[in-house]
Amino acid sequence: MFYELQVKSHVRVPPNNIGKNYEEAIKERLNTDFEGYISQEIGYIISIKEIVNIGEGIIISGDPGIHFETEFKVLTLIPENQEIILGTISDITNFGAFINLGPTDGMIHVSQTMDDFISFSKNKTLTGKETKQVLKVDDKCRARIIAISYKDLNNPKIALTMRQPLLGNLNWLKEKKKKTKK
Repeated sequence: MFYELQVKSHVRVPPNNIGKNYEEAIKERLNTDFEGYISQEIGYIISIKEIVNIGEGIIISGDPGIHFETEFKVLTLIPENQEIILGTISDITNFGAFINLGPTDGMIHVSQTMDDFISFSKNKTLTGKETKQVLKVDDKCRARIIAISYKDLNNPKIALTMRQPLLGNLNWLKEKKKKTKK
């Protein structure tokens, strides 16, 4: 889920930025330090929204920069187990599909894409044997998060499923709805 969080951190403004407006220099430094930052507690930081408060500058002996205790708001994605997400298929392999969730991709194992025997074709599609449903790159899909691993903070893993009611390729869901109305 996407959240707006208020965060507090010390920001070091390097000496080459001291002549600038210090608020602009701090915002520039926050963008450099925090955009794309990933942690289990605050998720994937997408952007710095605004600076809420800047404390007094502190000079530390031996460091020519100035340090400011700063409170700021961030836009972040914190994936939650069992959350239903909407995304776009970004890649398909012989072992599954990757769905773009914004700042990251989640993975849907081939066994979790649909209730059918599935074949993979060289043109990067997954096709159900009986249902003839096709999953391809750029399809819009609804999926559920079934596992999240922050074992490697540089590359967290999000596992997804589409094998539950009302989940899957949005085109499949529209077709199913049309058939049930008839």
